[in-house]
Amino acid sequence: MTAIGDVTEKLNYLAQLVNDELEKFKKIEYTNVSGQKNVVDAMWYSLSAGGKRIRPVLVLEFCRICGGDYSSALSAACAIEMMHTFSLIHDDLPCVDNDDFRRGKPSCHKAYGEVNALLAGDALENRAFGIIAECGSLTDSQKVRLIKTLSDSTGVLGMIGGQVIDTECENDPVTEELLLEMYGMKTGALLSAACKMGCICGSGTEQQLKFADDYGKNLGLAFQIVDDILDVEGSAERFGKPIGSDAENGKTTFASLCGIENAKKYAFEFSERALSALEAFSDVDFLKELTMFLLRRDY
Repeated sequence: MTAIGDVTEKLNYLAQLVNDELEKFKKIEYTNVSGQKNVVDAMWYSLSAGGKRIRPVLVLEFCRICGGDYSSALSAACAIEMMHTFSLIHDDLPCVDNDDFRRGKPSCHKAYGEVNALLAGDALENRAFGIIAECGSLTDSQKVRLIKTLSDSTGVLGMIGGQVIDTECENDPVTEELLLEMYGMKTGALLSAACKMGCICGSGTEQQLKFADDYGKNLGLAFQIVDDILDVEGSAERFGKPIGSDAENGKTTFASLCGIENAKKYAFEFSERALSALEAFSDVDFLKELTMFLLRRDY
């Protein structure tokens, strides 16, 4: 298994591949824009604000372990990062979580106004599907599967559905079972989609798609529980937004429901399940180390 230093080095390398590809789309977007510059500025403000780029990295790496090249998965990787960024812009809006900071910078609506932020999120969501449709290195069949996978993961049975549960349960008692359902939809669905999209780009088998789905779902649960813990005992400077916002917004989390130590045990358990799913693949040292790196992260 690779050392942590190697993990961060490869993570940064793959993230840079994505960033370079996003810059190409940015140039196209600014070439075509006329009177919509404020919205386009808002799109790229949030998209270029940093972040771990975990979802696009998973697309690239699952493509590779299924026998494909990174180059054939870059469009899908950029698409899922656009979709993720759209969700963050909308999550931060005053009508949802009302967060003033994201990734250490003012939230999109604080920098560009609420209307431009709302429309920038909408534009990123739509552009994600267009990027996949335009990709010249994928077959039409792959494009259709990618678009459906991304659509399913972000709709009312995925990310948006999880957000609905989250907002409707503010200041109300929430069970552990409902929290897991919400996390599986709000966070796990898009991470699972990233893994499956990588398999599709790499022409993976149906069995590989199933195990990629298992990996992503369990990684998503662990990831969100670690976020819960960091919202209590993390550093605002490292976390990129104020600490304690969940409690301030009346949200039940694993940290508040089960306590910090039990939440850490849950995160470890789901990480172990994610690692088990990787046994269906070969050459997965980076993904194994990445799983544990995300479990131990402080941002």
